[in-house]
Amino acid sequence: MVTFLLEVGTEELPASFVKDALRQWKTRIPASLEEVYLTPDTIEYYATPRRLALLLRGLPSQQADRTEAVKGPAAQAAFKDGKPTKAAEGFARSRGASVEALELRKTDKGEFVFLQQQIAGRPASEILSELVPQWIFGLEGKRFMRWGDGDLRFPRPVRWLVTVLDEAVLPLTIQNGAESCSSGRISQGHRVLHPQPLSIKTASDYAAVLRSAFVEVDPMVRQELILAQTTAAAQAAGGEAVINPNLLEEVRDLVEFPTAVVGQFDAEFLALPAEVITTEMERHQRYFPILKDGELLPYFITISNGDPAKSALIAAGNERVIRARLSDGKYFFDLDRKQPLEAYLPRLETVTFQEDLGSVRAKVARIGQIADLITEQLQLGAEQRQTIGRAALLCKADLVTQMVGEFPELQGVMGQKYAASAGESPEVATAIFEHYLPRGAGDTLPQSLAGQIVGLADRLDTLSGIFSLGMLPTGSSDPFALRRAANAVVNIIWAAKLGLNLDQLLAQVVTQAAQSKTEPAQLLSQLRDFFLQRLRTLLQDERAVDYDLVNAVLGEGDREAQNRGLQDLLDLRERAEFLQQLRQTQQLDAIYETVNRAARLAAQGELDTVQLDPQPLIQPQLFQQPSEQAFYQALLQLLPQTQAARAERDYQKLVAGLAKIAPVVSQFFDGEQSVMVMDENPEIRQNRLNLLGLLRNHARVLADFGAIVKA
Repeated sequence: MVTFLLEVGTEELPASFVKDALRQWKTRIPASLEEVYLTPDTIEYYATPRRLALLLRGLPSQQADRTEAVKGPAAQAAFKDGKPTKAAEGFARSRGASVEALELRKTDKGEFVFLQQQIAGRPASEILSELVPQWIFGLEGKRFMRWGDGDLRFPRPVRWLVTVLDEAVLPLTIQNGAESCSSGRISQGHRVLHPQPLSIKTASDYAAVLRSAFVEVDPMVRQELILAQTTAAAQAAGGEAVINPNLLEEVRDLVEFPTAVVGQFDAEFLALPAEVITTEMERHQRYFPILKDGELLPYFITISNGDPAKSALIAAGNERVIRARLSDGKYFFDLDRKQPLEAYLPRLETVTFQEDLGSVRAKVARIGQIADLITEQLQLGAEQRQTIGRAALLCKADLVTQMVGEFPELQGVMGQKYAASAGESPEVATAIFEHYLPRGAGDTLPQSLAGQIVGLADRLDTLSGIFSLGMLPTGSSDPFALRRAANAVVNIIWAAKLGLNLDQLLAQVVTQAAQSKTEPAQLLSQLRDFFLQRLRTLLQDERAVDYDLVNAVLGEGDREAQNRGLQDLLDLRERAEFLQQLRQTQQLDAIYETVNRAARLAAQGELDTVQLDPQPLIQPQLFQQPSEQAFYQALLQLLPQTQAARAERDYQKLVAGLAKIAPVVSQFFDGEQSVMVMDENPEIRQNRLNLLGLLRNHARVLADFGAIVKA
């Protein structure tokens, strides 16, 4: 067994690429080694801004010898009249074997020639020489570049290459036009703290040698160092560091030897909204803010990649930068508040929402119209409607303020601040901020009714507008984040328990879609199908409902079930989660066989899937066995339970009724007084099928049991 080291030295890599490159390597490299029969005991992955590296420990020094069955031409082409053809001879010759060694084997695609060959294992060094360039230049990412006069592409120029197998250098050359980079054992330490080259004598010593040169190559060790130093520095400043996980990962991949440095800014800037200060610190400067009792302190922590002895100088430089940035923020904040938020509305005419859908001001008008439709459905009072209408009118006004122009991520946040400053009600101000929620996966949902309704209206307008242009999401391409928008619509309705008929709302929204290039009926159908897809995904992935139970409540091509789901999203979710609970408590088993057997036979009858009352449908005079009368009486008793279950959305009542009727139906099918459902007399046959159809319909109030997989 041997240990192999690969280090790709570069100029400073983007932090986003460092993380993504390791993710790709962790997927691809084990698979590529397995393909060539070289599986190491462990693989260690390392990365800093100046290098990507890996260490293969316990790697076989050579492939094991193996026997392989090599497939050749089809038997018809290889032999004619029992004699080998040129195809067979050519195949044998290409594999260094005789025609006599060929054998015929049957496959799924017919009979083929095969050759059983002994293949000698190749040395690991030979195979690694082929794999390493693939590992390096097989990486994918954004904004790759060419350097020199060659065609190689990478995020930054490759400057050195270390390939050490135990103690020996594995010779390898990367040719890039006139430039070349030959591998060796020479690496580079920290650019400032150890500018001299390093010699890696033994592959297994890699991490320790780099550490001695002030480079911590293990990203997770660097992250722990940053976390510990930041926490300690914040405590020394009298507060607690705000550790944004995404920022922590980014900073980790920006430094090789982290040092936490505390800086300070003028306390007068604390008069700015906290969101402005933290946005400037985190997103623009990569600083960690410091809080005390939930309030910002006039300090920050930056992670330096320089000389720790010069921390005071580094802090002073960062203080000058943050002072200038916060001064700009204060100027924008004061300037924006010189006029009320409503005064910015005319300027929205100059901002394009989408080329074919007009300006943001036009979008605001549509948001207001859709918000009105929602308030009508919910039958809200005049005061609530006024609040929602005002919030809808002002929800995008901050987009043309100086502050949001400088910091786009503060949209909504500044709208809330400016609305409050201009004397708008707290409800309106809150809704302006909340209508953007959720901003991504895991984000909070709007809590106020006005925020919920304006958020729904905004997303429904975007969905209907973009769909009307025929720009539907395809595969992984979703430039307008329409899936996220639809998910937000569903999650807001579920979380707020809004009794909205989404099907009706979509039909109304479609009629006012701006500049539609799609027929209204087709547009509505596309939107309905899109939301049905989102509902399936959310129920399975976020609500952990089994796929077949989701099919049972939403149907597969069952328009009635789909309509019902879109008309009442709350009921849909409750039924799906209730079915999951029934499965977990095994109550589903008690009714599954009975209902499913009835549903399968009922499909041969003429009864629709809606009717529940047996009296207009069943003719007792046609009964020939007491089991039919018992079935009929049981259905009469089940009717009020089903009606109550549906009205109260208490489906346990329905399950109890179905469990009670199950023995009666079993007697109908298999008891001493059982009947032949498919009787020769058409009236008797239909009467019995109607009994079964009614039972199926009662069960469908909860779900289509035919879609449930028993196992």
